[in-house]
Amino acid sequence: MGPWARMVCSLFLLLQVLAEPAENSDFHLAGDYLLGGLFTLHANVKGTVHLYYLKVPQCKEYEMKVLGYNLMQAMRFAVEEINNQSSLLPGVLLGYEMIDVCYVSNNIHPVLYFMAQDDFLPIQADYTYYVPRVVAVIGPDNSESVSTVASFLSLLLLPQITYSAISDQLRDKRRFPALLRTMSGAKHHVEAIVKLMVHYGWNWIIVLVSNDEYGRDNSQLLTERLSGRDICIAFQELLPTPQNNQEETLEEHQRLGAIVDKLQQSTARVVVVFSPDLVLHNFFQEVLRRNFTGAVWIASESWAIDPVLHNFTELHRIGTFLGITTQSVPIPGFSEFRVRRWQAGLPHSSRPSQEGTCNQECDTCFNTTESFNTILTLSGERVVYGVYSAVYAVAHALHSLLRCDQTGCSNRTVYPWQLLQEIRKVNFPLLGHQIKFDTEGDMAMPLEIIQWQWDMTQNPFQSIASYSPTTEKLEVIKVVSWHTPNNMVPVSMCSKSCQSGQKKKSVGIHPCCFECIDCLPGTYLNQTADEYDCQVCPSNKWSHRSDTSCFHRRLAFLEWHEAPTIIVAVLTLLGFLSTLVTLLVFWRHFQTPVVRSAGGPMCFLMLVPLLVAYMVVPVYVGLPTVATCLFRQTLFPLCFTTCITCITVRSFQIVCVFKMASRLPRAYGYWLRYHGPYISVLCIIALKVVIVVGNLLTNSPNPTTRTDPDDPQIMIISCNPNYRSGLLFSTGLDLVLSVLGFSFAYTGKELPTSYNEAKFITLNMTFYFISSVALITFMSVYNGVLVTIMELLVTVLNLLAISLGYFGPKCFTILFYPERNTQAYFNSMIQGYTMRKE
Repeated sequence: MGPWARMVCSLFLLLQVLAEPAENSDFHLAGDYLLGGLFTLHANVKGTVHLYYLKVPQCKEYEMKVLGYNLMQAMRFAVEEINNQSSLLPGVLLGYEMIDVCYVSNNIHPVLYFMAQDDFLPIQADYTYYVPRVVAVIGPDNSESVSTVASFLSLLLLPQITYSAISDQLRDKRRFPALLRTMSGAKHHVEAIVKLMVHYGWNWIIVLVSNDEYGRDNSQLLTERLSGRDICIAFQELLPTPQNNQEETLEEHQRLGAIVDKLQQSTARVVVVFSPDLVLHNFFQEVLRRNFTGAVWIASESWAIDPVLHNFTELHRIGTFLGITTQSVPIPGFSEFRVRRWQAGLPHSSRPSQEGTCNQECDTCFNTTESFNTILTLSGERVVYGVYSAVYAVAHALHSLLRCDQTGCSNRTVYPWQLLQEIRKVNFPLLGHQIKFDTEGDMAMPLEIIQWQWDMTQNPFQSIASYSPTTEKLEVIKVVSWHTPNNMVPVSMCSKSCQSGQKKKSVGIHPCCFECIDCLPGTYLNQTADEYDCQVCPSNKWSHRSDTSCFHRRLAFLEWHEAPTIIVAVLTLLGFLSTLVTLLVFWRHFQTPVVRSAGGPMCFLMLVPLLVAYMVVPVYVGLPTVATCLFRQTLFPLCFTTCITCITVRSFQIVCVFKMASRLPRAYGYWLRYHGPYISVLCIIALKVVIVVGNLLTNSPNPTTRTDPDDPQIMIISCNPNYRSGLLFSTGLDLVLSVLGFSFAYTGKELPTSYNEAKFITLNMTFYFISSVALITFMSVYNGVLVTIMELLVTVLNLLAISLGYFGPKCFTILFYPERNTQAYFNSMIQGYTMRKE
């Protein structure tokens, strides 16, 4: 028989069972309005075994689930507590029908039973005024069963409140319009786990999931929540599903052994497990057999507070167990109620038992639960509050729908969709918490991170942190007792965190595995922007190796307090005073032969620019500005060129007077008649103006900065980035004039002593030429502030050479040898020169 044939036969048998409705539950309480309860008293994680055997599953053949029975008792307790109160539903008796769903094996049968009316479920076009057996359903506990049940109950809009199914798919109101939950969804559970890992700095984890919808959905959600958190999954494995009654097969044993081997080989020491509790028994036995220790085990809510697993006391030596669960809310009187035997004995059904069906029998439930009573009491009854509050939510909705007052309630028919509307609107306090549902039907119950303890004198699931779904914040409230020496927080990182100023270089495929590399000088690491690349500092900033920010480079320029500046200032002052004295002396002795032989009025054309040039020298000192740069590039070149031009023209004029006048008398006549010396000076200065203006148009006078090649922490601020080419072009004319002046002076070296200025002009022109060439050469190989110092020093020395070298001897003659400053003395010198030439 093929699988499809077996499935058809199974469905046929199921419909046959439905045709003869199941007996009233042994866990039955008659009442005016019945609540349906779906709980896992026995568990079989495979869930589909009956499809292969063509047999309705025998629930009591599976493992007894302590927590399921405990939750069922919570529903009984809540219903009886409400019935004993006269204020909530006066005159109304709540009843219940509770059925064992065997984890996922027996979902459809109970829900059809709840939906039936007088053991019959009619097919109708409109179920608006249909009244099912129960007014609401509490449960079941896992997402797979809840989605199956909710698909049926949605037909009637029969309210269903689950107490522990966290799948976010259940939030879809288009698929599950009648479903509500008295706990937070999977998003908040996973987010709490992620924040726990962030808090302790764990970024290298292992994820183990069960091979079912619960494991797959939660692992996918965890992967999504980890994106962008710098937390990596070293590997993820599917845990094999055990066979009936937890019998471990050879294939399962080999599979579990392979998983534990990977755990031992991995450097990750944090293991997150999304799985039902029954899947984990064989797994942890294998972990113990292979002696894998030192891990941090993070339990999902499905097994975080499971007393049976916790009773496996050997687990305490394999590491630290942490789990995510709902907040502990003690319910007064419930612990005593759980172990109290029913005084009247078990109620008996009026119908004969149908063998071979999954009914409400649980022969071992009471005794087993009683043996776990201590651990259940100490654990704080966490999930129990979800069932307790669900029953109270239905009761408050009935209170509103039946228009109850202090004395009684109206006796009316309750339709499911009416009750669902009222349940969605409930808002009341219950044991310190506000019971209300959001638009998706969830209740924002706080979560807790718990640690397993094996000291039975205290809570076996001690709370170490709390998580608020509304604020999405994790608050650590207690120090964890780690399994490490000195109680140090375990480390689970693929790579240690980089130090400040170190970038990450990925190693392998995981972003959590990397090498740390120092950021080079001139770069910095901005972790908020990119941890894998060092950013380059702006041009005006710099950084040291492994810096996280840039600092402003120190601006370097010639300052007044520096020794070279002081020396240049003294020389400038000396030159200025000497030039000023020379100007006064020449003004005082303007008609004397010495002044006239030096050039007469042309001397003042040289002395005045010299004074201006000395006055311009201070613009070389201090922070450059547009004004100071403009003075440096215009006024000073013009002043200095004027002096050089006058000296050159003066040298040419002396040669003309004594050598060319006799040979070229007509040319000499034109030279004198048309003021040849002044026109020459004017033309050369006009040419210099053109050069200066062209240089300004080409190179802006705005100050610019450049990096000191010898020290990148320093920015040299200067007037123009192309000052070298501009300086060379500007001084080119001066160099030509100096060469001409030297040539003319050398030609007239045999002239009369009083007129012979060749040795002074030659000295000046030679000094200027050599110093200028040396300065240009120096600037071509060096880029520091010393360039500015050398440029200023050479400039001042050239000015001094003119002031003292050219005008100095003449002032000396005027002041100390006045007898030589006579016309007779000059005539005698000329006669002696003429006689020697003849």
